[in-house]
Amino acid sequence: MEPAIRADELRKSYGDVDALDGLSFEVDRGEFFGLLGPNGAGKTTFINILVGLVRRDGGTAEVFGFDVEDDYQEARDRIGLAPQEFNVDRFFPIHEVLEHKAGYHGVPRGEAEERAAEALQTVGIWDKRETRFDWLSGGMKRRFLLARALVTDPDLLILDEPTAGVDVQLRRELWRVIEQLNAGGTTILLTTHYIEEAERLCDRVAIVDSGSIVEVATPDDLRDRGTDQLYIRLADTPTTVPEIDIDGLVEARLDGDTLVVTAQGGSSAAPALLRTLERQGHEVLDLDIRRASLEEVFVDMTRPGEEAEELGVVQ
Repeated sequence: MEPAIRADELRKSYGDVDALDGLSFEVDRGEFFGLLGPNGAGKTTFINILVGLVRRDGGTAEVFGFDVEDDYQEARDRIGLAPQEFNVDRFFPIHEVLEHKAGYHGVPRGEAEERAAEALQTVGIWDKRETRFDWLSGGMKRRFLLARALVTDPDLLILDEPTAGVDVQLRRELWRVIEQLNAGGTTILLTTHYIEEAERLCDRVAIVDSGSIVEVATPDDLRDRGTDQLYIRLADTPTTVPEIDIDGLVEARLDGDTLVVTAQGGSSAAPALLRTLERQGHEVLDLDIRRASLEEVFVDMTRPGEEAEELGVVQ
């Protein structure tokens, strides 16, 4: 069975800038997959290639086995896209916009009306169906973009920063909706700058930088590669840092009456650390392990300090 998405050595340049530089990865059917990367990493360029807005310079991009250029209609009909930008027809009530969208994909008029109603009910703005897009609040506009992506009943739902600029309550409501869609079998590709969002929702994430894949793994696996901090309170507060020789040690320091040890794989390092301290005559009263966050691992894996405006169109 073909994966939901296959990218193989995908390339795209804008002048002297390589937006995609040999991007390769796969997304399984039914997976909730996150695409993370700094501004300018190539995420939006990749999405635009999938939906036919940008032509690749080289490599392969497929959706459920259909080439996004050679089999454009078959690939595009399986995709629902909720983009970052509010690119919506502002002259019609929103239910009509959804009906038109369904019609573009060959859905008969009566069925298009039913799908529009169902999509608006799913995202919780059915009562605004006669409202024009410009008259919606910011949060309702985000809901509408999701409804528009759903009206064609896609097998692959692409969410490009779906909760950008919304409040915490709405963000969690949107999470609930898309989690239910994924539980029903819809494959989801998510790009986000909210690392908590990726940790909460994604089965796997790909970290992209400079147009290529840095790593693909589960959020837990990525956190395991970060450095954890172990906070140890001893019965006798030492005047100097005890001598510690354990695998994965990064540093050890005293913070008041607490010994703070930074190490890779804190859970596996803890037993060796306790044995070392006990051999030196220290009595451990308390041990607390604070795992590395996905955000910390993400920052370590991607280049620091580059701003999106330096790379222009390749966001």
